Parts: sequence; C-alpha cells; structure tokens
Amino acid sequence: MHTLLLRIIGPMQSWGSTSRFDQRDTGKEPTKSGVLGLLAAAMGIDRSNWKDLKPLTQLKIGVRLDQAGVLRKDYQTAGCSDADTMIKADGKQSEDGVVSERYYLADAAFLVGLEGEDRVLLVNAHEKLRNPTWVLGLGRKSYLPAEPVYLKDGLSDKPLREALSSYPFLGREPAPQSLLFSFESTDGTGRMVMDQPLSSFAERRFGARFVVSEMLPISREVTYAAS
Repeated sequence: MHTLLLRIIGPMQSWGSTSRFDQRDTGKEPTKSGVLGLLAAAMGIDRSNWKDLKPLTQLKIGVRLDQAGVLRKDYQTAGCSDADTMIKADGKQSEDGVVSERYYLADAAFLVGLEGEDRVLLVNAHEKLRNPTWVLGLGRKSYLPAEPVYLKDGLSDKPLREALSSYPFLGREPAPQSLLFSFESTDGTGRMVMDQPLSSFAERRFGARFVVSEMLPISREVTYAAS
C-alpha cells in the first residue's frame, strides 16, 4: 500500500456533510468528499468529470487531529436591503432576502492521508498538489490554506496508519504523546458518515461510509517550516 499525506491548516475551514439550504454545518474534521474535492481541484478534474474522479474515491482516508480549532458561525445575508431583488433558482425575481448561518472551524490543523494500491495515481496527485491547476479551498473556495497542502515528503510507501502516526506534529504547541485519529472502516463498524462520492461533484450524490476513531501515539518530532 502507498499513502499520500496532505497538510490541512487554515484560519477558516468548513467540512459539511449534512448542510441544507440556508444552514451550513461543519464537521470536526475534514470529510472525504471535501478532501477529494480539494485534490480534484489540484489535478484539474472538472466538477462533471466522473471518469477521472472515480479512481480517487476508491482511496481510503485517514485523518489525524493535530489542532482541534474552535467552532465559529459566519452570519451572511443576500438581498436584504429594501432596494434589492434576487433571482431565484427558477429564474424569477424575488424581493425576499436570505439570511444564512455558516459554521466553520477556526485555527484547526489536520494531517490527512489517502491510501491506495495505485502508486502512479498518488504520484500524479502529489505532483499536482505542489503546482495546483485551480485554487485550493478548505471546504469552501474562500477558505484558503494558511500553509501549503503539499508536503515534500508526503508520498510514502507506508500503510495509512503508520504514515499518519509517524509524521511529525503539525501544531504550534509542544507535541503531545498521542492524538485522535479517524480511519475509514473496512468492516462496517464505527460511526456512519454520508461523504462517499457516488458521482461527479456536479451531480452531488453521496453515500455512506464508516469511520473508527482512536487515540494513538505519534512522533515527538515537531516541524514548523512550510514545504
């Protein structure tokens, strides 16, 4: 097995999986759909291109929580002044404004790993992260990474668990002895999340997968330098 590691650090991140209409949630860690969307942007895979996205969806994902961040809410409005009109989804004009509550994580840091047997696919993805085709966002286009997602030593021939636990701590505080990890379950155990892409991002169809969380020891080495 081979593993590609991604550094996910930013002042604002949003990883929603159950959002509807004007309420936009965020999970406590990056979703699989969100990470694959970021990787697809780096690789220049269009939202309607299922053929090139599908191999990425077969990768197993793992997340290491280096810095939990703080849950915050962004209050947004559209078309709420007296003179404003909005175009609705059906093309009609509306004078009713929209208030939107959008939650996000502030100052969070994660190490994400994607594991698979196709090393060529992961090599290509690793190279594209260094020079992305499109701008990378942490769950939303406006939420930019504070440090490069690309890690120079981010491509490993180690299995997912070993690659995540052996990589240096990404946080700014002294490295703890252990951190919380989340791994994609292969036997249907753990908690269910609805973030497995079943089609192109243009169609927005997502299925269930299962995630197991556990505390594991990590490397005590600390690295602050962006690669």
